[in-house]
Amino acid sequence: MKIAIVGCGDRSVRLMKIFDQYAFQEIHPLVVAVVDIAPDAPGVQIALQKGIPVFADYQELLPRTDIDLIIELTGKDDIFNDLLRRKSKSVRIISSQTVKLFWELSYASRLQEQTSRELNETRAKCKMIMDELIQEEVMIIDQDYTIADINKHLLNKLGLKKEEVIGRRCFEITHHRDTPCSGENHPCPLIETLQSAMPSQTTHIHLDRYNREIYYSISTYPIIERGDVTGAIEIARDITREINVQKTLMQQEKMASIGRLSAGVAHEINNPLTTILTSAMLVQEELGQDDPNYEELQIIANETLRCRKIVSSLLDFARQNKPQKKMVNLNEIITESVLLTHKQAAFKDITVQSRLAPQVPDQMLDKGQIEQALINLILNAVEATPEGGTVSISTDLMPGGNAIHVAVADTGSGIEKDYLDKIFEPFFTTKESGTGLGLSITHGILEQHGGTISVESTVGQGTCFNIHLPIAKGQADDTKHTRSGGGR
Repeated sequence: MKIAIVGCGDRSVRLMKIFDQYAFQEIHPLVVAVVDIAPDAPGVQIALQKGIPVFADYQELLPRTDIDLIIELTGKDDIFNDLLRRKSKSVRIISSQTVKLFWELSYASRLQEQTSRELNETRAKCKMIMDELIQEEVMIIDQDYTIADINKHLLNKLGLKKEEVIGRRCFEITHHRDTPCSGENHPCPLIETLQSAMPSQTTHIHLDRYNREIYYSISTYPIIERGDVTGAIEIARDITREINVQKTLMQQEKMASIGRLSAGVAHEINNPLTTILTSAMLVQEELGQDDPNYEELQIIANETLRCRKIVSSLLDFARQNKPQKKMVNLNEIITESVLLTHKQAAFKDITVQSRLAPQVPDQMLDKGQIEQALINLILNAVEATPEGGTVSISTDLMPGGNAIHVAVADTGSGIEKDYLDKIFEPFFTTKESGTGLGLSITHGILEQHGGTISVESTVGQGTCFNIHLPIAKGQADDTKHTRSGGGR
C-alpha cells in the first residue's frame, strides 16, 4: 500500500516509525510522498533522509497515480475536504481524527501487551516462590473451596498431578471428605478467613499408617480484590518434630522435678521404715510363733518390706546414676534377661521367643541398667499376656548401621489409647499392686544411653515397645566394614 502523508509534524514521524518497525500481516505500507509547507518539519527531514519525495502543496498529490492512501495529519477540515472532493476514486483518505482513533487503539494494544508481559513475569516469579523457595505445602483456594493453584511440594506429597487437582475442592483432596473440614481435630481456618478477611491459623492432628499422631500447622491468608475476599492462600507445615521436641522437654523437666521430690521423700521415709521393721522383728523374737500377736507382727513386717521396696524403686527412679558403660553385646544382655524372667513366663504358660540379629555389634552400654530396663519390659509383657500367649524380643541393625532397634512385643490385652501418652510418667499404673515407676525408670535408663523408647498398642491384639539405641560413630563405621566383609 503506497501512502502519502499531508502534515509532517511529530505524528508523521511516529507513523513512519511504525511503518518501518511493525511487521504487518496483510498489508505492506510504504510512504511514497510527504507534504508540508515547512521545510524543517520533522517528517520532512526524515523523508529527505529516506529519499521520499517532499512537496509544499498537497495539490501536487492529485495528479499522481502511484498513491493508494492519503493520510491527512494537519487537522484542517478545509484541506481534508478539498482532498476528499478532488482525489481520484481509487485513492482513499484518512482524516487526522481517524488517525487519532488508530493512535488510541495502538496505545491500548501496547498497554495490553505490556500488562500481559508483566503478568507472565509475575506468574513465573510466583511459581518459582511456590515451588522452589517455599518448603511448606501451599494451595490457592477460591471462595467455593475449589483449588486454583497448588505447589509442587504438596503435589509430590499427594502423588497427584496438577491437572488432577485444579478445580477440585480442597477438602476432597487433602482430607478425602465430602464437606468442609470441621470438628475438634480438623477445624477449618479457611472458613474464618473467607468470612472475616483476616488471616487464620489452626493445628490439625492426623494419624499415619502406624497410628502415630502427625501435627500440621495450617495458616490461611485472604486474597482481596477491589475490597472483596475472592479466595485465600493456605500454607500447611508438618510441625510434628517441633511438637515432639516440646513434649520431650516438658517431660524431662517434669521427670527431673519428680525425681528430686522422690529422692527427698524416699530418704525421709527409709529410716522410719527401718525402725518399724526392726522393732517388729525384735518383738516377734520375744513373743514366739505361738503368740496370738505373732501373725499381726508378721503383717507389719511384710508391709514394711513392701514399703521399702517402693522406696527402693523411688530411689532408683530419682538416682539417675550416670551409666557405667563398657563394651558389651546387646544380644547377650537380652539372652540373660530372658533367662532371668523365664520362670515367671513359664508359670503362666507363656512362650518367650527371641530373634536376635547376628550382625549387632558390641557397644558401650551399662549392662546392669540395660538389663534392668529389659527385665522391666519383659515382666510387664508377661503380666499383660494371657495364658498360652507369646512374648517376642527381637533386635535389628538399623539401615546405615547407626542404631540398634529392639522390639519387645506381646500378644496381651493391649493398652487403651488414652493411656499411651501416660505410661512413661512416674506413678502412673493400671495395675492394682504396681508402683508406676518401672516404665519411668526404663525410659530414664534409655534416655541416659542416648536412646529412645516408644510404644505401639492395639487393644485386644497386644503391645510392642520399640527401643532405638545409637551406635557411636566409630563403632558404626566398624559395623559397616563388618557387614561389607572387611571386618572380623
